[in-house]
Amino acid sequence: MGPSYNVAPTHLVPSVRADGNKRILKNVRWGLIPSWAKEASIGSRMINARAETVTEKTAFRSAFRNRRCILPANSFYEWKRVGGETKQPLRIRLALQDLFGFAAIWESWQDPEGSTVESCSILTTSAAADISPIHHRMPVILNPYEFEIWLRSPANDAHALLKSHPGPFAFHAVSERVNKVANNDASLLTEVEPIPVAKQLGLF
Repeated sequence: MGPSYNVAPTHLVPSVRADGNKRILKNVRWGLIPSWAKEASIGSRMINARAETVTEKTAFRSAFRNRRCILPANSFYEWKRVGGETKQPLRIRLALQDLFGFAAIWESWQDPEGSTVESCSILTTSAAADISPIHHRMPVILNPYEFEIWLRSPANDAHALLKSHPGPFAFHAVSERVNKVANNDASLLTEVEPIPVAKQLGLF
């Protein structure tokens, strides 16, 4: 599985989890399908799990206690409203770090044919100061020294990590091509000129 530049719900994503005394890499479907679900389609509505309620929600609480994982990434996209219905896509990354990990949980589900589907949700929390002008929420980002705590420690210790990363963050405008899932190439990461003011105002 090669790199992806435009991950969307139901796509496979690489995840790191604890397995005995080692860590393993597994591809899982983005959008958690609870073990009790009747249809896989419920997963498209469960791509994120709120840090504030993850221990309470039926779909997430068992996975949080027992099945935590890390999704490696080097950036993520967010969309900032710039006028009317127009939204500017932005690439956001850690300014001082090339690679990081999203805190996530995973679940195993049996489809009607008996095949096993493993899926995940990313934990989200309130936005850090750098991110709040763009969006009020952000993924929970783990520092390397927190990886082992997240993967192996009791749920109470892991829960203490569910906070906004302080950054600093860097971000820049990217092409509106990212709005179409079919577009998935490295050029999506390239900085572009922001959406023109005339378009922001709905003049064309």
